[in-house]
Amino acid sequence: MNVQSYDELLGSKHRLSLMLFLLLNTATAIFCVLRVIHHDTLTVTTPTIAIIIISIILLTWMLLKPVAIFPLLNIAAALSGLLWAWHITLRYQQELHLESGYLLVALVSVFFISAIALGDYLLPFLLHTAPGSVVVLALDRGQSTLIILFIIILPLMGFSLHHLMLRKRDKFTRRLVRQLYEEKETYSDLSMLDPLTGLYNRRGLQNRLENVIDNHTGNHYVLLLDIDNFKSYNDNYGHAMGDQALTRVSVAIRDAVRSRDIVTRYGGEEFLVILTNVNEAIALKQAERVRQFVLDLEIPHRFNDKVATHVTISVGVAPLIANDFDKALAHADRALYLAKSQGRNTVFSLHDASKRAPGKPADIV
Repeated sequence: MNVQSYDELLGSKHRLSLMLFLLLNTATAIFCVLRVIHHDTLTVTTPTIAIIIISIILLTWMLLKPVAIFPLLNIAAALSGLLWAWHITLRYQQELHLESGYLLVALVSVFFISAIALGDYLLPFLLHTAPGSVVVLALDRGQSTLIILFIIILPLMGFSLHHLMLRKRDKFTRRLVRQLYEEKETYSDLSMLDPLTGLYNRRGLQNRLENVIDNHTGNHYVLLLDIDNFKSYNDNYGHAMGDQALTRVSVAIRDAVRSRDIVTRYGGEEFLVILTNVNEAIALKQAERVRQFVLDLEIPHRFNDKVATHVTISVGVAPLIANDFDKALAHADRALYLAKSQGRNTVFSLHDASKRAPGKPADIV
């Protein structure tokens, strides 16, 4: 999970909190309406009807269009708070004999809704409870001021501290998620790279190949390269020197092609290059450039004397047609075999390979 996924999770949490908030408001308003029905002396207030209608409309809209809208929680909290304050005022005026006990119950009810649905969101909590708190204090006229202040201040302090802890936790979580995502990307990159040469391995090739197929138009070519007589080099110079030669050859191949081309250590002394957006003439020119770059390294190889006294490579070239990589690889391998059989240190294309179809002896390396 990255930071964007974490933000989406928070957005989903916002949405669920808003839905719960609307549901609680609807249930409380319906309870008020049902209570009025059982008391002939009371009348249904406009704010309760408004709360029911608005809440049901918003809930229906959210169910039909499940998209997290962050500002809507603040708006719904403020609007609901004003409507409940209006309802408290109307109810208090309907029955002048009501004592401050009603005001306390009404205030606790407002805080109850906020505590359940808005406990993690300080601003909506304040927007919802502030209008009712002000109205109750004004209507009470000093009869139960201390109790009302206690009901207001204690939850406010608790939720403020809770909000501070949530913010610290959120910062820590974001930092941790970002760090884990970066480490995941690092390890993912490392798992796609050959540790000796720093080139892509087969897994990295597959990843980049999918990107090329999806995002690059035009013609692509596959170059399959093999170091000539490398077994003899390892047997006589040692594997440490062989690793050094592989490293230097890989750098030469990387330097000979463009930055957008994909260079892979395909296995042992074999390398593979995917040239993107080129025609056959340019592909052959690039292959020849790679061959020359390796020869110019002048890495001594006296057991390659039939070809040169230095390390050389042979190259097979084939087009990547209809995104069929396996077929292109088979054609490049066939062309590479011909390059080997024709004396090594040379470049052969699929066109050259199509002219011949010899068997592939095992001693060509």
